[in-house]
Amino acid sequence: MTAKWVVFGVCAHVVGALASVTVYHQLHQQPLSLTTTANAASYTGAAAYDPTVLEPPPPPHPPINRQFGIQLGNGGTPGASIPQNGAFFGFSIEMSVVDQVLGKNSTLLQVPFLNLLSNLARRAGGVRIRVGGNTQETAVLVDSTQSGRVLEKDINGVSNPTQTPPLDYTRDLIYMMGNISQLVSVDWFLGIPFNDTDHFRLAVAEVGQQVLGPRLIGLQVGNEPDLYARHGHRPSEYGPFDYVGEFGELVTAMEGDEHVVNQRLLIGPNIATGDWTPEMVWNTGFVDTFSSNLAYLAVEHYPTDNCFAQFGIGTPEDPQELFPNFLNHNAGRAIVDPYRNSTVFAQEKGKRLMMFETNTASCGGFPGISDSFGAALWALDYGMQMAHSNFSGALFHVGGQNVFYNPFTPPPTNQSTFRQWTIGPVYYAALVMAEALGPSNAAQVHDLEANGGNEFTPAYTIYENGNPVRVLLFNYITDSSGVNDIIVNIALGAAAPGQVRIKRLAASSVSQKGSFLWAGQTFGSNFESDGRLQGVETIETVSCDQANGVCSVRVPAPGAALVFLSDNALSEIERGSVVTYPTTAQTRTHNTVTIDPAVLATSNGHSAMNQKGKNLGSTSKGSVSGSADMRRRYGGVFWVSVVVAGMVGPLTMGVAMVVGL
Repeated sequence: MTAKWVVFGVCAHVVGALASVTVYHQLHQQPLSLTTTANAASYTGAAAYDPTVLEPPPPPHPPINRQFGIQLGNGGTPGASIPQNGAFFGFSIEMSVVDQVLGKNSTLLQVPFLNLLSNLARRAGGVRIRVGGNTQETAVLVDSTQSGRVLEKDINGVSNPTQTPPLDYTRDLIYMMGNISQLVSVDWFLGIPFNDTDHFRLAVAEVGQQVLGPRLIGLQVGNEPDLYARHGHRPSEYGPFDYVGEFGELVTAMEGDEHVVNQRLLIGPNIATGDWTPEMVWNTGFVDTFSSNLAYLAVEHYPTDNCFAQFGIGTPEDPQELFPNFLNHNAGRAIVDPYRNSTVFAQEKGKRLMMFETNTASCGGFPGISDSFGAALWALDYGMQMAHSNFSGALFHVGGQNVFYNPFTPPPTNQSTFRQWTIGPVYYAALVMAEALGPSNAAQVHDLEANGGNEFTPAYTIYENGNPVRVLLFNYITDSSGVNDIIVNIALGAAAPGQVRIKRLAASSVSQKGSFLWAGQTFGSNFESDGRLQGVETIETVSCDQANGVCSVRVPAPGAALVFLSDNALSEIERGSVVTYPTTAQTRTHNTVTIDPAVLATSNGHSAMNQKGKNLGSTSKGSVSGSADMRRRYGGVFWVSVVVAGMVGPLTMGVAMVVGL
């Protein structure tokens, strides 16, 4: 929803596409000279909106094979994954930013967040979200905070290289999660603080189970315990056996807590594969010892880090040099490779292994990489590779304004009444993967190692009940000339349909920022989204050569194409419409009137309120009111911000109206 906002005074700006600023000058005033936008090198704003654009890598030389075939068959195929949940691609939200992302409290929820979740739930059948991260380790559940908010941070008590603040939070935070699940099919993970194993704080498990019930599907025990010693949270000799011992102490504590009803929700070991490997933990007998308590096995991992730029630790990295490393099929495979033994181990033990926290780079990601179209291709390929390799889910991390990699970012609090959300490339990847897997929870993923295993043109087949239903094709190359577009001949033999349907993930370059297209629709650029796709959905129809059993699909450079091999495969995803949510409350009740710019042009200046016959009044609360004349002019209706999630709608004389979506 596009809204016009006015700042009364010397200037007013029109917020929508954020493409221009209209300035009204007082009579006889000499306009100031214009200032051009600062370049990315001197940008000092929030990382989430960093303007850095990198150079895409040139097309490979020698050129790749640009036309190739893939052979599919009914009855399944060796190498396909275990059946995967449609909600495989979920999110890990840092606990310290929950009141920015989910809502202010249990009664004031963020509408764009609900809409973003609804997009996924309609396609995948549900969404899985973890609330936790570093800040869960020191979080304390309190009856109330001094500010009355659902959480408070102790900025003076920061710890860790990433400057993690201790948190106090109230049970209303968990009620807020529960209310979201009343509206959208969301399952939750929480974390038990593990900083004081002599006095476990089990309140999060108690209240979580009481409030969320079956929507609470896991409790994390320790966040990256293999880094505890390095970060000064345990003695230097702390190792896997020590973690397993503390895990056992927690189980004993939970057995003695009558309020922790379900003791089978625990998740471990959650290592970052930094100072330990998963095998080091498995070799302790951890899984056998606590099998009845473990809902999931889990690891966390980022392929690299940007900690030097953010916190002055580690090794400096140049995003431009790193960019090509994310733009090929080997990138996702390299992250998954260290865990292939563990996915086999998990299946042998009857457990599910999750990637519990991940993204482009720890310490917030990189400018120009984490927020580029290349990151959308990378995250989608990486997610599909994890599914193919028998992970049972992956949670991509969400931080605050100071990170580059967010799947979605609410506007800064002091701008939330006139700016909307920013949707990052990782969310687009989540949307595409939700459609690729679908809601059946029977999808099996197979990496086809297409085009002779070429790293720039990977392809996956998605099977249901042994039959291919969808194919996902990639092209990592940037080339606007069309020379590096690829043509994939999908061979289905006698099962070839008369036609296939195609949705495309598209941008002009892997370095493009914002305004990506999924099936012709977009969430726009920075500050432009209310969580709903904008534009007309475009689903292409391509005729097949049934005589030869082949369907040929073009994939532009760069981009991805999701091919639906039957009408049923598409209708499974397109069933019904996405449920969207109205704004039904306001968080600001004065100085929010919008007005036609032509009227504003004559109303600026201190004396405008007293111009003869105008009675325009003051914009300050409690000052001279011009409302009587405004009611006469506009028939008693003011367009006022009704903000829950930055949505804007009509308010008639102080009565909150539901915005029809």
